[in-house]
Amino acid sequence: MESSTAVTIPMQRRLTRKLQLGSVELGGDAPISVQSMTNTLTEDVASTVAQIQKLGEAGCEIVRVAVPHMESARAISEIRKQTDLPLVADIHFDHRLALAAADAGCDGLRINPGNIGSEIHVREVVAAAKDKGLPIRIGVNGGSLEKDLMARYGGATPHAMVESALGHVAILEKQGFGDIKISLKASDVPRTVAAYRLLSKRCDYPLHVGVTEAGGLFPGVVKSALGIGMLLSEGIGDTLRVSLTRDPVEEVRVGFEILKSLGLRQRGPDIISCPTCGRTRIDLFSILDAVEKRLMGVMAPIKVAIMGCVVNGPGEAREADVGIAGGMGKGILFRKGEVVRKCREDELVDVLMAEVAVLEEEWRKTVKTG
Repeated sequence: MESSTAVTIPMQRRLTRKLQLGSVELGGDAPISVQSMTNTLTEDVASTVAQIQKLGEAGCEIVRVAVPHMESARAISEIRKQTDLPLVADIHFDHRLALAAADAGCDGLRINPGNIGSEIHVREVVAAAKDKGLPIRIGVNGGSLEKDLMARYGGATPHAMVESALGHVAILEKQGFGDIKISLKASDVPRTVAAYRLLSKRCDYPLHVGVTEAGGLFPGVVKSALGIGMLLSEGIGDTLRVSLTRDPVEEVRVGFEILKSLGLRQRGPDIISCPTCGRTRIDLFSILDAVEKRLMGVMAPIKVAIMGCVVNGPGEAREADVGIAGGMGKGILFRKGEVVRKCREDELVDVLMAEVAVLEEEWRKTVKTG
């Protein structure tokens, strides 16, 4: 169903080691995965599982949970029983939390080896990770670099971030551990991109890409699309998280939109909509919002157009599989630019979704037989 005129950006993906995180492969030729992090109290199992379920429905492939104390570490055991999504335990400062999370059934650990205690503690965590088959993500954040590196480089520069990451890697490699992935995140795009570019030339570990503390919806989406998009277009990145001060489901939606826009993943519909103009005579904003919400559960890789007028709408969205365009209190349903039927404005969303359901069913039959 994808348009024959679709163009993808030519890129050569950076060759990295392949890791297994629960049911998801990372690195190598595996698809670039989309992940997020819960913002519930992890020990509140019911709330955490409910949010994980919503994330899964949005397409999230890896979920990270905060583990600030022993109660949250032990809660992973019950959470694990209620979801199949890979769970990563986010650990800081206390190696015992990593050990407890590993025992509770997490699929991966996010730590900084340099801040969880002595070398003996690191060895204990590595031994547990080896025993359970858990990869470890080294997460370097521009806002929390080691003081000696800050002094040496005059701040959290890209070179300082890379040196921090490789220093943590060396601690794990010294213990004979290589199931490592790395993230280097800053709150601004230039520094984040520069750091990942430097690191990608110095190791072959899978990279988790993202711009941290990117902000609310508008600044967060712009920073993430630019930063993550630039890196992916250069072949850098094996998994991603969009960091927004929003419902984490929005992070997943934006993540897949970034991948779709680069032609790297295709999950669910691609929505085309006009910016509106003086010819618009329907409440296009509300219609688009309603369609976006109802398309959340649709998996078919179809193009859906929401246009403001019948003058140019069908022609401008000719490549769409299906779409609607409005008139004065009414509108049309069109397929591939051809008008199928007319209907009232209050019927447009339902008429469109009925057609989408037909295309979804056709796609599912194709997937089963193919």
